[in-house]
Parts: sequence; structure tokens; C-alpha cells
Amino acid sequence: MASPQNLNNHVLTLLERCIHLNHLKQLQAFLITLGHAQTHFYAFKLLRFCTLSLSNLSYARFIFDHLEFPNVHLYTAMITAYASHSDHTSALLLYRNMVRRPLPRSRPNQFIYPHVLKSCTQAVGLESVRMVHSQVLKSGFGQHPVVQTSLLDAYLRFSSDVGSARFLFDEMTERNVVSWTAMISGYMRLGQIGNAVLLFEEMPDRDVPSWNAVIAGYTQNGLFTEAISLFRRMIFVEEGDQGRKNRPNQVTVVCSLSACGHTGMLQLGKWIHGYVYRNGLVLSSFVSNALVDMYGKCGSLKEARKVFDRTLERSLTSWNSMINCFALHGQSQNAISVFEEMMACGSDVEPDEVTFIGLLNACTHGGLVEKGRLYFEMMTQNYGIEPEIEHYGCLVDLLGRAGQFEEAMEIVKGMRIEPDEVIWGSLLNGCKIHGRIDLAEFAAKKLIDMDPNNGGYGIMLANIYGELGKWDEVRKVRKVLKKQNAYKTPGCSWIEIDNQVHQFYSIDKTHPRTEEIYDILESLISLY
Repeated sequence: MASPQNLNNHVLTLLERCIHLNHLKQLQAFLITLGHAQTHFYAFKLLRFCTLSLSNLSYARFIFDHLEFPNVHLYTAMITAYASHSDHTSALLLYRNMVRRPLPRSRPNQFIYPHVLKSCTQAVGLESVRMVHSQVLKSGFGQHPVVQTSLLDAYLRFSSDVGSARFLFDEMTERNVVSWTAMISGYMRLGQIGNAVLLFEEMPDRDVPSWNAVIAGYTQNGLFTEAISLFRRMIFVEEGDQGRKNRPNQVTVVCSLSACGHTGMLQLGKWIHGYVYRNGLVLSSFVSNALVDMYGKCGSLKEARKVFDRTLERSLTSWNSMINCFALHGQSQNAISVFEEMMACGSDVEPDEVTFIGLLNACTHGGLVEKGRLYFEMMTQNYGIEPEIEHYGCLVDLLGRAGQFEEAMEIVKGMRIEPDEVIWGSLLNGCKIHGRIDLAEFAAKKLIDMDPNNGGYGIMLANIYGELGKWDEVRKVRKVLKKQNAYKTPGCSWIEIDNQVHQFYSIDKTHPRTEEIYDILESLISLY
């Protein structure tokens, strides 16, 4: 009879050769004939192989359910598998069974709670997090850093209980860089930028994920200039004593490129592109997509296309980025050509809702009504994609610009979701182009109902009444605007000079070189 060590090696060797479920079943039958049906070591190996290599959770559960006394490692493997495959309900039900079993060998430990807490935030809610927290404290694992950090993150998933998360953070006996970063990320996710930045500045030690948490948080909250400033600071730190420790990685680059794209900082975006090459960062699909998006938003479509063409493994995101670049700049035919090129690649890549937003945008800019109808129909009928507000907005805008108001109104009436400001704004824009003052009045009133304090909508309505000669109505609207102290978002433009973005608002004199700017402007006007 083979020794236990030899049998272990033999089983592991056979597992490495398994490529489908039938092979695993043969190995399982072999172990049963040897009397190892209930041996935890072999059951764990079979279960892990089933979940990780075969992604067959149902058979993994079959193996688990035929164990009389599964230990904590087997429970952990099964719950982890459920959580990793987003089957959070099954993970929590199995955890509940585990807690109800009084066996010492199957009690939860510090490794199982992070997965359970993750499932709580996804499937149930705040009360379940609190319940698991109480079980953590009762079981004596409340001081383990990995459990504390998981609890911290779980509470931060709910905006109503950020106080509990901060209390937990302040009471932690051993704060590591992971717990600091979790707290910062939570604040950023909830839009509490000030608290996140204060905490970041207090950190005794920083790593790349902590820098990324703030840069990504700035970008996601629309503070693009601040994101770029922090990226520059990170580069400066990298060049100092702690260079290798804080060297930007792919996440840093992608977030910074996104900020460059939103602010139109093409020169800095090019510098980051060069940084990727100079520092040997892998030009993954993740980074390539960010470069395409940045170049596209900055108007450098040739560079965007160059990066796209050099991308060897094009994901759906890659195709969508290129389609949207062309659509954004009104190059309708180029956007459609990229889509047709994507479809010619075969069944590996299938269009999604983002693809069709780009296509419908392209059709709107190019006035391609028939194409727009075709793509909307293709999306709903061929691919079963439920239209979202953005799809309806593009279609209404397309029809409005073409003067096809009856069809546009039919689309609005048939929407399964409530029309928003974009829908009515698109319709209003078409009405102004084609002189449909009656329908423009209707759309403007809808916009005012949605946002009464937006003075821009009131001014539009007053102008419409003026064109109709309804001067009494004009006076009424202006009176209401004055009474409500309604605001109008000022126009804004910006320009990049020497890697710095200068923003200018309508009737704005806050720029430090305002006097010089107006002097030059007046000298130019005097030439005419």
C-alpha cells in the first residue's frame, strides 16, 4: 500500500492532468475506493480544483454536501468561490449553516469574515454587516487587521454609516497602509473629498494604491486639475528617496490620462504616454484604451487611431473607445467604419449599450436618420439591449435635428423610463432649428418643471415667447426669474499653455492676468 506522502503526490499529479469534470470524477472515485471519501485534505483539493480550474460551483457544492463534518477550510473554500462568482446569496446561506453548526472545527475564522462581509454589502444590507460585526466580536477576531479592514470597507459601502467606519478606524490597534487606504477610498466613494485628503496627508507611510485612491477619487468626483496636481507630486516623490516604492503603475496612469482627457491637457497626456514607454510599464489593453480615450477627447484623432491600431488584443472597450472618439468629433463615417470593422472580426466581440451610444451619436452629428433608426432597431431586436436614457436622447436629438417631430414625440411617449432634461433639451434644440415654436414652448416648460431654479431654461422660454410676440408672457417669466433668484450656468472655456490649464468663465475677471488679457483684446478690436 502506498505511503500517505506518496498518495498525496500521486493525487496532486493526477489533478494537474485533469482538464474536464469527467477526469475529476474519476479521481474522486479512485479516492472513495481507497477509503478517503471523508478525508478533508483530498476533499479540499477536489473542491478548489472544481471552483478555480473548472468554474463548476454546482459540482463543488455536491462534493461539499457529501462531507459529514466539513472543517473551516472547506467552508472558506466554498464561501470564497460563491463570493468570487458574485453568488452572494449562496455565500451567506452557507455561512449561516456554518454558524449554526456547533462543531469547533467548523467555526468561522479571520479568513472567512472578509468574504462574508463582501457578500453582505452586495446582497443584503447594513443590518447584515452589523450582525456579522457582532459575531466577529463574539468569536474573538475583532482585533485581526484583515477583519478590521474588511469591516471598515463594508461600513463605507453605506453612506448612512460612515461614522461607524471612522469610529472603527480610530479604534484600530494596528493601522496598516491597507486600512488607511480603505478609509480614504471610502471617503472618496462617498464624495467626502476633504476628509479623504486630510487622512491621506496624515498617513505615516504611503504606497502606490494609497496614491491611486486619491488620484482616482479626484477623477471620479470631477476634480481633474487636483488629480493631475497629485500625479505630478507623486512623480516628484518617485524621483526622490522612495522612488521604487511609489512609482506610478497602470492604475495611476489610467486615472491621470482620464483627467487629462477631461481637461484637454494634450501635452501632459503625451508626456504620460512617453512615461509609460520610458519606465517599461506594460502597454496593456487597459492603458491603451485610456490613451485612445485621452487623445480622442483632446481632439488628436490621428494619435488615437495610431494607439488603437497598435493594440494587439482589442477588447470591446477598445472598439467602443475608438468609435466614441470619432463620434465625439463628428466623424460619423469613420465611427461607423470602426463598428463595421469590429463586426467583421467575428463573434469574439459583441456590441453592448456603450457601442450603440457611440453609433447613435455619430448618426446625430452626421444627420444619418436612416442609419440611426437601423442601429436603434439592431440594438433592441438583434442584441436584446434595453434602451437607456442616453439611447433615447441620441435618437430624439437625431430626429429633432432632422425636423421629424411627430416620430420624436412618439419615441418620447413610448419610453419605459421618465424623460429627463437631456430628452427635452434635445427636442427643444431641434424645435429652435426648424422654427417649431409651439413644441419648443412645450419642451421649455417641461425643463422648467424639472429644474425651476435653472435660469437658462427660463431665459429660453422668454425668448420663445418673444418670437411669438407674447410680450406679457415674457414679462411674467422674467418676473418669476427675478423673484426666484434663478441662476444660469456661465459659459466656460479653457486653454493649455506650458502644461497648465487656464479656465475662463463668461464675464469673469478672477484670472491673475485679466488686465493684460483685456488690454490685448481691446487692441485687437481697435484694428477693425
